[in-house]
Amino acid sequence: VQLQASGGGLVEPGGSLKLSCAASGIRFSIYLMAWYRQAPGNQRELVADITSGGNTNYANSVKGRFTISRDNAKNLVYLQMNSLKPEDTAVYYCNARIVTSNFWGQGTEVTVSS
Repeated sequence: VQLQASGGGLVEPGGSLKLSCAASGIRFSIYLMAWYRQAPGNQRELVADITSGGNTNYANSVKGRFTISRDNAKNLVYLQMNSLKPEDTAVYYCNARIVTSNFWGQGTEVTVSS
């Protein structure tokens, strides 16, 4: 199983980034897919998740700014991040889970700074 996250980088406050996570080795369409983040000194926290049917859930801190989506035909999950703030700076991790399995990707770093 592999979850390959990409798209991180350095962006100025107010800017945008789009993260992608490519999944392999799992039956992607049945998994709940999620993005988590971990800032230095903080615990890992849920940013957003999306069910196999496309229902979404967001942390209050990102509602209205971030959008999670998935392409079941391509085994991809995305996180569009707009109006980025310095407090969004973190390593972002892709997660795939069902009742019996839970997988993590390696993370992609997002830095929001002027």
